[in-house]
Amino acid sequence: MRIGDLSRHTGLSSRMLRYYEQEGLLHPTRGANGYREYTEDDVDRAKWIRDLVTSGVPTRLISIVIDQRDDREGRWTSNCDRVFAERLSTEIEDLDRRIACFTRSRHALDELLRITRSEIRSAQANA
Repeated sequence: MRIGDLSRHTGLSSRMLRYYEQEGLLHPTRGANGYREYTEDDVDRAKWIRDLVTSGVPTRLISIVIDQRDDREGRWTSNCDRVFAERLSTEIEDLDRRIACFTRSRHALDELLRITRSEIRSAQANA
């Protein structure tokens, strides 16, 4: 199947599918005409990648997960697990920092909304 077909099957844009290829997450073959050719396995893989991205997993980590899952030559070692665990830990710490920042922003917006509504009520009472 071609990229447009894969796009229809996965709900991903052709541009996103090309990005996944550029990031090494998808590996289509090329036909004699140079067009990308995808398989049914690529449909499942692209959906899985899409779901991970939607869940907030960055493509740099998805690449590692795919390497581990697809390791048919036994190159994945316990050292790889340690390195991956460190990267996951770093990612979680980064998410925690971002959540704290979003929480502060949320509180600031709540306060601004409270003040604005108070001013509206005062203006209406004085009208």
